[in-house]
Amino acid sequence: MRPSQLPAASVRRIPTARVTYSKRSIHQSQCFTTSASQPSAEEVAKARAYCANLIRAHDAPSHVLQTFIPPSARDAYLAIRAFNVDVARVADTTSTPTVGMMRMQFWRDTVTKSLAGTPPKEPVAILLAHAAENLHNRSSGKARLSKNWFHRIINTREQYLGNPPYPTLASLESYAENTYSTLLYLNLSALPQASITTDHVASHIGKAMGITAVLRGIPFIAFPPQQSLGGSTQGAVLLPLDVMAEAGVKEEEVFREGAAAHGLRDAVFTVATRANDHLITAREMLIKLRSEGSVGHDFEHQDDAERQYAPQDQSTGQERQLAEVEQAFGVFMPTISTQSWLDRLQKADFDLFDPELRKVDWKLPWKAYWAYSRRKL
Repeated sequence: MRPSQLPAASVRRIPTARVTYSKRSIHQSQCFTTSASQPSAEEVAKARAYCANLIRAHDAPSHVLQTFIPPSARDAYLAIRAFNVDVARVADTTSTPTVGMMRMQFWRDTVTKSLAGTPPKEPVAILLAHAAENLHNRSSGKARLSKNWFHRIINTREQYLGNPPYPTLASLESYAENTYSTLLYLNLSALPQASITTDHVASHIGKAMGITAVLRGIPFIAFPPQQSLGGSTQGAVLLPLDVMAEAGVKEEEVFREGAAAHGLRDAVFTVATRANDHLITAREMLIKLRSEGSVGHDFEHQDDAERQYAPQDQSTGQERQLAEVEQAFGVFMPTISTQSWLDRLQKADFDLFDPELRKVDWKLPWKAYWAYSRRKL
């Protein structure tokens, strides 16, 4: 039997020190074209309400945190987050990977048409097209939402439709970068903003978000609802294989014993620590920028082909970087909800099956307001 309270020396705690990471860049590739088929104001209003309700139901933290996004960029935020919910749910709402791939192709086509100003009659597409037009008008055609970023998210999620394992912790980080970090890049571009500094901070926050999202989903993927209904769906334990091997975790033992499986909590601790490292890194970057005028290390994705930074964006002074951070701070707020869940996981001694972890964090609005008002992640 597991004791109800462990001795202080034996309780695992996520370290406050962090790993050092390094550089990134992106390429705005989609021009918005006005069209006679643009949605009406009534259609946009209905699409906005639909997206907000979808996010409230399936991504409650993002629904709470929308209040910190500037009103001019909020439609883009809602469309991007609703898109993410729909694409993420493809794996759970399709019967086979082949059907899932067809849905992913639908989303590629939908994004392409929406950003070209000819959206299909689908709520997320309608709001996305409206947001793209609004951004085009606000920036006098200088800023746009990148089709390639949307496609990167779709392509990455498509690769994991059948719940294949992550070979290493680094591959899980790559997944998080290509999904959740990319969502934040889209949110930043909708402000509009193209900044190495804020993209760099967003990269670390997004990696923490993505790793945490995978941890949160492990109980549901390991024990899919179909199994309880007598279905034949096979579960999977989506912890990185190298971490599982090091901790001595065996998938079949997790299926048999759940949270009591040998090494499971140690493996969860290792993965959660990496997520926490990225949040610590993001905070330290802002502290160093404010005190020293530099974030302290290079951006590992600065040379990505998705976007080319202008020369003036690559060598900016402290004052401009601080102004960019101020403009982008609302986009960084998922730090608060991610840290809150990791703290609750630590309190549960890294038991992913603890029912407390599935409850809504009713303190999130207060925590987020406190952090935003003090500009402290």
